[in-house]
Amino acid sequence: MGKVTGFLEIDRQVHKYQPASDRIRHFREFTLPMSDKEVEKQAARCMDCGIPYCHGPTGCPVHNQIPDWNDLVYNGDWDNAIRNLHSTNNFPEFTGRICPAPCEEACTLNLEDIPVAIKTIEQAIADKAYETGHIRPYPPERKTGRRVAIIGSGPAGMAAAQQLGRAGHDVHVYERESRPGGLMRYGIPDFKIEKHYIDRRIEQMQGEGVSFHCGINVGVDKPVAELLAEYDAVLYCGGSETPRPANIPGDDLDGVHDAMPYLVQQNKRIGGEPIQSVAWPSPPIVAGGGDTASDCVGTAFRQGAVRVTQLDIRPQPPEKEDKLSVWPYWATKMRTSSSQAEGAEREFQVATLEFIGEDGALTGVKCCEVDEKRKPIAGTEFVIRADLAFIAIGFAGPAAVGPVSELAGQMKIAIDSRRSNNVEANDRDYKTSVEKLYAAGDVRRGQSLVVWAIREGRQAARSIDEALMGSSVLPR
Repeated sequence: MGKVTGFLEIDRQVHKYQPASDRIRHFREFTLPMSDKEVEKQAARCMDCGIPYCHGPTGCPVHNQIPDWNDLVYNGDWDNAIRNLHSTNNFPEFTGRICPAPCEEACTLNLEDIPVAIKTIEQAIADKAYETGHIRPYPPERKTGRRVAIIGSGPAGMAAAQQLGRAGHDVHVYERESRPGGLMRYGIPDFKIEKHYIDRRIEQMQGEGVSFHCGINVGVDKPVAELLAEYDAVLYCGGSETPRPANIPGDDLDGVHDAMPYLVQQNKRIGGEPIQSVAWPSPPIVAGGGDTASDCVGTAFRQGAVRVTQLDIRPQPPEKEDKLSVWPYWATKMRTSSSQAEGAEREFQVATLEFIGEDGALTGVKCCEVDEKRKPIAGTEFVIRADLAFIAIGFAGPAAVGPVSELAGQMKIAIDSRRSNNVEANDRDYKTSVEKLYAAGDVRRGQSLVVWAIREGRQAARSIDEALMGSSVLPR
């Protein structure tokens, strides 16, 4: 694949970032794209692996054929590279920007800490496809006469809608918010993915016959039962947005917030949507160590925070993992996001004991060190002064008001006992216990990556197509 000796001759290179002092002054993407020739050189580093783990179950949930399109890019065949990439991934410009790239962790060259720059190459292929006009509507040659409704327009709902629309079905997507995109539009900051990429895909899908109905909260404005009566199949692709309860004393103080509403408000502000604007004070504390916490850090700096402290209950991971014990799986090691690199102070193995306030307003956060079992260590208590605190410790499931509440109350749908409020459905046919109703994405598997949502949306689309038509040519 690529140049057989490329990995020996060419050093790993990924796209660079604008300096932190510059990028915190705006909310736009801050990566500096590489030239076509530079990307082709990076594709040449792909080895002739006997068993390429990058596109197997350990590397890529959608099974991107990474060695194949690396070879095509190396040879300058960008048109066939995007065709190959699109055969497994509907939205490579999304994953090329916001996927954590488990494929690079599974790359054979990662044994030497120099994996192929797969994520950079994927983004370059997708962006090149827009430049050359390859990404345009591809309407079906014939219509089936079958109608499918999709609840939720996040990556799972979008992937399923595009697949089913191209199969010839009349697809209608219902979205609670005023614009499509789900948590990908409202939960992920613009500095990680600008929303015109979502808008371009929506425009493409509309050209393929998919209809979007925004501002309709299914389960509140329109019952699920009504959709089941009107359509031949209904696919529920809600996001995981209910915050996991922290149960920390003082979490009712002014200045203590769940993380997601903070991110949603900023995304709506940038998108020009009407919001109830809040002047967030500074400095903030962010409790949590995941992507949502990191997004809060980057957003706070761009809003003018002078200091941001991030608290993580987990111990500080090692700088380097033991390759022979974890490769090709995702390793626990010290990782610094672009937002954290903008100046965040990080505290590890620290628990939040209490939010402290005066006259109902937050003034500080009482913390302590914890042992390996996350139990507080007596005598290690300390207080960090803060006017603002965000709780970003994960999500418990889909919104409490909406399809799940209606389905559980009126249709007695089976709920996954392992995941609070998640709809029970397997990952083979994605059928729920309600006739004609399917579920995919976060609402089925729990909070996860965009690439997993795309995979589930594609697989659910095939299952629906097969059920409606008796067979399917859609890939699984």
